[in-house]
Amino acid sequence: MSELVHAATYALGFSVPVALLGALFLHWCRDRSLTAAITVAVLTPLLATLAGVTAVSGFMFTSQLTTTVVICVLVGLVTVPAAMLFGRAIARRSVWEREARARERAAEAARRELVAWISHDLRTPLAGMRAMTEALTDGVVTEPAEVRGYLLGIGRETERVSAMVDDLFQLSRITAGALNLELTALPLRDLVSEEVAAQAAIAQRAGVTLAEVPSDWPVVHGSARELGRVLRNLLSNAIRHTDRGGVVAVAAGEVDGQGWLAVDDGCGGIPDGELPRVFDVAYRGSAARTPEPEQAAGAGLGLAIARGLVEAHHGRISASNHGPGCRFEILLPLAR
Repeated sequence: MSELVHAATYALGFSVPVALLGALFLHWCRDRSLTAAITVAVLTPLLATLAGVTAVSGFMFTSQLTTTVVICVLVGLVTVPAAMLFGRAIARRSVWEREARARERAAEAARRELVAWISHDLRTPLAGMRAMTEALTDGVVTEPAEVRGYLLGIGRETERVSAMVDDLFQLSRITAGALNLELTALPLRDLVSEEVAAQAAIAQRAGVTLAEVPSDWPVVHGSARELGRVLRNLLSNAIRHTDRGGVVAVAAGEVDGQGWLAVDDGCGGIPDGELPRVFDVAYRGSAARTPEPEQAAGAGLGLAIARGLVEAHHGRISASNHGPGCRFEILLPLAR
């Protein structure tokens, strides 16, 4: 019995310091590589066992001690690489979970912000429609010209609300991945000419010149309907933020085997800190709360929808400060 106690004392006397040293290494690795921490956690009990066995043997390399050392080394050759693999897998999973949680928090914040923006934007036209309807119902307005003006106002506000609902529906389809694109060989020149002509009256009322820059117009692989909406959103946004007398220019070309389409405006530029956010849902910048009377501000969904539609075409959209304003540039795959 005394020999057992003596051996246990020697084993504890040499294995406990090794275990404590391993605990110190683990504490040192807590803010470092997870792979290193798991490797230390695997090696510590193995080395502590080896130290205890060596101490009990009296540091005499007998055949039994040699066998024990060889077994510990073989176990280490198996467990250490396994620990490193497990550590890397756990680290990747941890990073993925953190990124997923960050995306969820960002999405939730974007949803709350979107609800706040839409609630505000819907309240304004609905309040105007209600006031004009009550004035007509109560007979406050009786002159034919005034009645016509009120009816036209109700019609404009109705179109505004309808456009918001349409944007929300389109954004929900993009988010849900429910877009069914009919992709064909699409000449960008035809698309640009059609959308520029459609926006000409709006640009004229805003005192903005719409221009098509002479270009080598590429033919891209895309959907005319969805890309038309992208260009329409970009042109509407450019016209809305360009001062009277300014120019909104559209150009296109090919680069690195892709077609590009750019819309330049005269908005005066966007602060560098806000550029990464221009395609976020419900983002409109600080000046969007006071639109010109003839141009109601959008719901902050146009650029988000444009990004979703471009990415559905396996393309990319970007924004940068360029000249007197901003450039929104789209890259799309060329038609084969």
